Amino acid sequence: MTDEIERIIRAGMTETPDFPSEGILFRDLSGLFADADGLRAVSAALVDGVDAETVVGVEARGFVFGTAAAVATGKGMLAVRKAGKLPGEVLAESYDLEYGVATIEVHPDTLAPGTRVVIVDDVLATGGTLAATIRLMRRAGWVVAGVAVVIELEALGGRSALPADVEVRSLLRL
Repeated sequence: MTDEIERIIRAGMTETPDFPSEGILFRDLSGLFADADGLRAVSAALVDGVDAETVVGVEARGFVFGTAAAVATGKGMLAVRKAGKLPGEVLAESYDLEYGVATIEVHPDTLAPGTRVVIVDDVLATGGTLAATIRLMRRAGWVVAGVAVVIELEALGGRSALPADVEVRSLLRL
């Protein structure tokens, strides 16, 4: 991506060692969330040119970028939630995080079968969250047009955990 987008991301990012657990370096993008122009530019860059009808935001920080990207590009927004947050019938998928285990859920009837979606999140680390989201989208009958993240932590190899047929866009690789 452009040098300007990378500059915006770096300006809005802080790093906190040993959070949420020992050995994890947490990249916090709260400063970027508070910068209206920066948030708009980064969110639009995530999905610009992707052939999808709906943006999928992964709880929780993916909601921020997913919603902003959807608004910036005139697409709908689907929220993938943590377990127990949605009433009624849900599809669920469990996965490993770099610091634990989690489950995500979605209502399977929210979108029509065959709807093209682009999955948006803040960080690609080990790939567990995004791989589970891809599986969940496919189980629901939707077509994954791509994955877009603000930051990719290359040393953690998360890209290799994702299916080879899914295009991955990362705005800043660290």
